[in-house]
Amino acid sequence: MGQKIHPTGFRIAVTEQWRSRWYASKKDFAKNLVEDQKIRRFIRKEWQFAAIPKVEIERTGELVTVFVHTARPGVLIGKKGAKVDEFRQELEKLTGKPVRMKIIEIHRPEMEANLVAEAVAEQLGKRINYRRALKKVADASMAAGAKGIKIRVAGRLQGAEMSRIGNYRKGRVPCGTLRAQLDYGFAICATKYGTLGCKVWIFKGEYGPGETTNGLLPVRPAAERPVS
Repeated sequence: MGQKIHPTGFRIAVTEQWRSRWYASKKDFAKNLVEDQKIRRFIRKEWQFAAIPKVEIERTGELVTVFVHTARPGVLIGKKGAKVDEFRQELEKLTGKPVRMKIIEIHRPEMEANLVAEAVAEQLGKRINYRRALKKVADASMAAGAKGIKIRVAGRLQGAEMSRIGNYRKGRVPCGTLRAQLDYGFAICATKYGTLGCKVWIFKGEYGPGETTNGLLPVRPAAERPVS
């Protein structure tokens, strides 16, 4: 069942970094892990319209640094940064620790799989023909510079009596290639017929030999790779 593996988890420590970066003893590990989940759920609930595909968390001693990637930084920052300060104070109440916020702007939201999945889910919720919706977002991602995109939706599409799966693919999506920059996203749409799920894979290109990746290991030339 190799096709079932999570594309990001498959690449962690190879070409992708951990979303939570900290060290803790056995006594504190579970508490910090639950705290990270609370932070992420709180952000997604309070700022669900801010187009946030990814939240990264770092811990240094008692200080918690939260990196929020967003396509709409103005919604988060507010006038003279007032909303960020208010948001930071709410997170400090939630965690009971000092929190530092860093807003990172996303310049090409069409290349972020989570945002694309949310866009598809929103259109499915409006009962737009799913084939048209998939083609529209796929064309937008390819125009933004993606090398390939794969979209899968499942559920009672267009109110059908039986659930089914709809697929759309454009370009190349090498899920088994570790050096590939592959982004994965998932979104859920609740309709009166039931829940629809949407998965998106976006291929952004490959890391070349010797090129520094987002993870821990540089890509080695083919001649230097071990032969099994």
